[in-house]
Amino acid sequence: MIPSPRRHRLAAAASLVLLACAVHAQTSDPAAPNSPAPIIERNAPPRPAVRPRVTPPKPASEPAAQPSALTGDLFYEILLGELAFRSGDPGSGYSRVLDAARRLRDGKLFERAVAIALQSNSYDAALAAAQAWQVSLPASRDARRIELQILIRLNRIGETVELLRAEVAATSQIERPLLMAVIARNYSRATDKKLAASVVERALVDELKSPTSGGLAWATVGQLRLNAGDNSGALEAARKGQEVDPVSDAPAALALELIDPSQPLAEPIVTRYLASNTKATPELRIAYARVLVENRRYSDAQTQLQALTTSRPELAEPWLLLGSLQMQAKQDGAAETSLKRFIELSANQNKDKDADATDRGRSLTQAYLALSQLAERRKDLAGAERWLARIDSTDDLTIAQTRRAGLLARQGKLPQAREVIRGLPERTPEDKKQKFLAEVQLLRDAKQYQAAYDMLAQASAAAPDDADLVYDQAMVAEKLNRLDDMERLLRRLIQLKPESQNAYNALGYSFADRKIRLDEARTLIQKAVQLAPEDPFIADSLGWVEFRLGNTAEAIRILETAYKTRPDPEIGAHFGEVLWSIGQKDRAVTIWKEALLSDAENETLQETLRRLRVKP
Repeated sequence: MIPSPRRHRLAAAASLVLLACAVHAQTSDPAAPNSPAPIIERNAPPRPAVRPRVTPPKPASEPAAQPSALTGDLFYEILLGELAFRSGDPGSGYSRVLDAARRLRDGKLFERAVAIALQSNSYDAALAAAQAWQVSLPASRDARRIELQILIRLNRIGETVELLRAEVAATSQIERPLLMAVIARNYSRATDKKLAASVVERALVDELKSPTSGGLAWATVGQLRLNAGDNSGALEAARKGQEVDPVSDAPAALALELIDPSQPLAEPIVTRYLASNTKATPELRIAYARVLVENRRYSDAQTQLQALTTSRPELAEPWLLLGSLQMQAKQDGAAETSLKRFIELSANQNKDKDADATDRGRSLTQAYLALSQLAERRKDLAGAERWLARIDSTDDLTIAQTRRAGLLARQGKLPQAREVIRGLPERTPEDKKQKFLAEVQLLRDAKQYQAAYDMLAQASAAAPDDADLVYDQAMVAEKLNRLDDMERLLRRLIQLKPESQNAYNALGYSFADRKIRLDEARTLIQKAVQLAPEDPFIADSLGWVEFRLGNTAEAIRILETAYKTRPDPEIGAHFGEVLWSIGQKDRAVTIWKEALLSDAENETLQETLRRLRVKP
């Protein structure tokens, strides 16, 4: 039976009566316990009205409720306040509930008044209720936290110093890390970020001097300075944090975010921490290795990971990262050992403590693909296929099938390989583009350059502003010796993407390699160096153009550094030729032998040896 409207009104009134009783059944002096939620999250949804429930017994240290204080009049005021709010009159509801909260000194009623104001987007009224709560119940941490949150929301950051200082003092040492994380997160949302950093620094004045919590406190201040764009101030905070608390990882973690050629003093903070702390967190060393990789400092990254796999051999992730770097450096035997160790550890790890299943699956896929590539390098195509067969994730189907297509092409089965690529699903426009590029790459690897060029030309005509297509077409044009087309396409790419270091580098190198327009070649490559100063391949191009210009000493300096950074066979081919030209033939042959061990089929290396008639 459908209840009548009158039944609905009676039911609502009854629920509000129960709500009023339940509100006052809470403690009338709720000094908040030491909970692990130091400051409420900004923009958190207001708490719903308290529902009827059985009130648990009060701890002996907490004053009991005083039910006799709830007179009939006050009960009626609370009821009318809730009815007014639910009927679309939040102002009246707020006033009545707040008045009852003051008279009863009831924390839950104060909280309800704040919630009514927040639900009505009346932040000034919410602040007034929170401040009245603080006056009425000075020991309430909930009142202080909510007042802090609202002041931050109102961008009245300067008024939060004493409140924040009191909150820090009331937080136990074991909860300080969580508190600092919440402080950094909440204050980073302030409009005036410089003021936010200054306010937090003043509030943490005692913490900043503490040998047990100073590192974390300074890192919190530094993070806020970093958010405000004050990188030098953030670096200074990291330095001071490490001085006062050398064993804390927080200053080093902050310094990691600052590592950059323009901040040479950031990295020593990280390296000091790692060198002086035998119990340095492995996560920080892994993060440092990743930063080194991002900066193309592969050898340094490998050193860090080798140290970690030696000290903590039971950790899986470092083995995967180390194996990937070893593979990139053409240290195939070591790479295979590291990758297999990662797979073994991943299989034995307690899944409750490991990363989530998606991350585990993605990491295993990466290892299987790497091992497949290593097998392919030693021409063990059956072994390469066996590693691919272990990939069972549907999300990684495209990657596995693309690699299978490559294996078929290596066996001379190019039509079958192209069919594998064409059979891949196209769930998004990006999937379609990746399928197209994969098929073009098959043709390039098979030296079917004209077919690849035709495909790219057709696609570029349909999408003339696609920078990837323009660059790929330019590189295939170079293989076909259509050098005018290559130059036109690369200049088009520079127009589309003025910050594309690859376009400047490719065009400059093509001039240098043909010994034409060498001054322009150097200008183009120097622009690429500005855009990617740590790229060893661009450095190789610069060394090569200096050699073509007759600046042999400068060429050797640049190429030697590039080869040490990345012992790639193409860089080795150029470096060896420059050494050969000045009579250092034994050293040149040694470098070429190393290069042949890493990739005996490299075209640049093979062409250099044929032209110079050298048989290392």
